[in-house]
Amino acid sequence: MSLPDLLALVVHWLSWAVLLAGGFFCIVGGIGMLRMPDLYTRLHASSVTESIGAMLVLLGLMLQAGLTLVSVKLLALGVLIFIASPTATHAIARVAMLRGLKPQLHSDHTQGEPK
Repeated sequence: MSLPDLLALVVHWLSWAVLLAGGFFCIVGGIGMLRMPDLYTRLHASSVTESIGAMLVLLGLMLQAGLTLVSVKLLALGVLIFIASPTATHAIARVAMLRGLKPQLHSDHTQGEPK
């Protein structure tokens, strides 16, 4: 096996590993959004999903595409997500706080039931 073939094989398997890791984070974040008790913890789960999961998926796709225009477009999409996701999460949390929505604390539970 020649060196270019070996490098192509390594990039192929590395891209699949990164894609699987990104998919794992997206699934865990989605489950977290369903399981978390209030808006603030759900926002945390969604921001982790977008910042880690989506970025890993985009990186894996960029590795699959190679040095092409597709990779440049994926990079632009990643930059957009990197900027817009925290901004939107902050805006939602700020509006919730201004509206008076309090975070659910552990002491708010009465025998496992939320008030």
